[in-house]
Amino acid sequence: MAAGRPEAQDHPPENGFTPLEHPVPRLLPRIDGSVLPSLGGFGKHQKQLVVLTWIPALFIGFSQFSDYFLLAQPNGTCVQPLTNESNWTTAPPPVTVPGGAPALQPKGNGTIREGYGDDSGGMLCACKEWRLELQTGLSQNVVTKWNLVCDSAWKVHIAKFSLLVGSIFGYLVMGVMADWFGRHPVLILSVLFMLVFGLSVAFSVNVTMFSTLRFFEGFCLAGLALSLYVLRIELCLPAWRFSMTMVASFLMVGGQLLMPGVAALCRNWPGRDDWQVLQIVIISPFVLMLPYVWLFPESLRWLLATQHYRRSKAMMLRIARKNQVNTTTEPSGVFTELEQELHKKPQRTCIVKMMSTRNLWKNIVVLCVNSLTGYGIHHCFARSMMDPEAQPTALCHADYYTMAGIAVATCLALCPAVGLMGRRGGLLTFMIITALASLLQLGLLNLIGKYSLRHDIVLRDTLNRKFSVAFSIIGMFSSHAVSTLSIFFCAEITPTVIRGGGLGLVLASAGFGMLTAPIMELHNQKGYFLHHVIFACCTLLCIICLLLLPEPRGQPLPESLADGETFTRQALLHPGEQHLLLAKTDGDYSRVHDTPLHLTTTGGATVAAATALAAVPASYALATGGEVIGNNAIANGV
Repeated sequence: MAAGRPEAQDHPPENGFTPLEHPVPRLLPRIDGSVLPSLGGFGKHQKQLVVLTWIPALFIGFSQFSDYFLLAQPNGTCVQPLTNESNWTTAPPPVTVPGGAPALQPKGNGTIREGYGDDSGGMLCACKEWRLELQTGLSQNVVTKWNLVCDSAWKVHIAKFSLLVGSIFGYLVMGVMADWFGRHPVLILSVLFMLVFGLSVAFSVNVTMFSTLRFFEGFCLAGLALSLYVLRIELCLPAWRFSMTMVASFLMVGGQLLMPGVAALCRNWPGRDDWQVLQIVIISPFVLMLPYVWLFPESLRWLLATQHYRRSKAMMLRIARKNQVNTTTEPSGVFTELEQELHKKPQRTCIVKMMSTRNLWKNIVVLCVNSLTGYGIHHCFARSMMDPEAQPTALCHADYYTMAGIAVATCLALCPAVGLMGRRGGLLTFMIITALASLLQLGLLNLIGKYSLRHDIVLRDTLNRKFSVAFSIIGMFSSHAVSTLSIFFCAEITPTVIRGGGLGLVLASAGFGMLTAPIMELHNQKGYFLHHVIFACCTLLCIICLLLLPEPRGQPLPESLADGETFTRQALLHPGEQHLLLAKTDGDYSRVHDTPLHLTTTGGATVAAATALAAVPASYALATGGEVIGNNAIANGV
């Protein structure tokens, strides 16, 4: 082949086709292949910065799961009813309201009825004095502070909405800002405003102020989590990306597990309510991130992708010095090429330009639907796992620790699964498990009760309950894996110039999925079965769409929109097997000459063969193109 190249250049071009001249590939756009290896690869500098992205993950876990304690429903006891229409002759016995449910009031005939705060739901939740007790580590929280029970219970759900809705807007806005202004400014602004709004929440004077400030806290928390996620991904080489991300996931789950202990330490502090102390404790550690203004630099990958070459040069020299790389003897020519590009002006890209692509926007939409489905159906499984006969306080503890344990198991299972099956294979496997668990829970349990155990009601209910819990645990495990892997998948296939916006879309979709939980609670779990059916259908749709995604394992991160557009699913035929499509077939072409248009036909066959040769690599076409065309011409009788 090497000897054939000079001969091909001496001869004139055949059939009007001129050989393509391949320009020398640029080094700066190949960050994973050229730039980072020339700076020491995943060296000391990168490892130190990755560790700095891990530390806030624990604090983020505290904030994300603070609602379980700040807004936990207490056990309420009505000490003094508002009306005295009962037949009580002495001090009335206390009326217990589990979990903030409607009060149970004695009627004139001595019976107990349930009231929801309206005339259609029974007697009004009329009580002049409440005694509310918490079992979640605190002695007082937002619900007990402002008596958010009965008629005011809806305000608790609005408070839960505020943090999630703020996070959704934060992911969308901060993602675009991270692409336009850089990752570092978004990180620092998020930390500053997180401290301002987070500490202000602790001094709320009413539930309206609390909900409003929680919205802005969620907004800043989303910007903080997104910028750290993107920075961590862009610091790592392909072999390190997933493992470094999973360490951060473990730390966030660790924050979830440690949160009950933190809440217990904040109990009965003098001078302040427990919930105020807890809010201050979970926000104050973000003060440790203020030195990140000087310690954490801008993403080198983002600087190069947006052509900030002057800032890139200074940062590359700093990285090489910390990684002990001698830039004077650097053989790859990266710094030489960088000197030639210093005159270029920066170019920024907005996520809106994604709509002009052909494949990239489809991949991001598929991952958005996956993330939404994963988090949405996770609540369905959690709701199915609840025991309706258990005490509310015990149920709260069991659910919280069960969810945390499932999250730990998911992170442990993701590491070997993704290592064996890749990103797309692992995501597809967990989505199939989620769909099977959902469909079996919706259909199999009804079949067991309808046909198998119609006579033994007790055994039927017990068996249904055990199957429901088993499928719920499996479904929560797999749906959590789907959500986690969808977010990581998006970070790998989205180009650097719009990675913040693309990741923000997927994270916002996850927020919409989590938002279904308080919505269902606000409607008193009405429509729960239809809610589960809809998400079960979405899992089947996601399984089909996942087959269209590329496999990013071991691949360099795409930097520009063109890189992201060409990052598609691998073809069925390998590049070395394409020439098999051009193999000559032993057919009888004698009847072709019987037609009057045989000249047009043979001419078309020759042009078709030449056009097919243009798709073959240049080295192969130069060596074999003449032989194949000659054989085709002989076969066609030319």
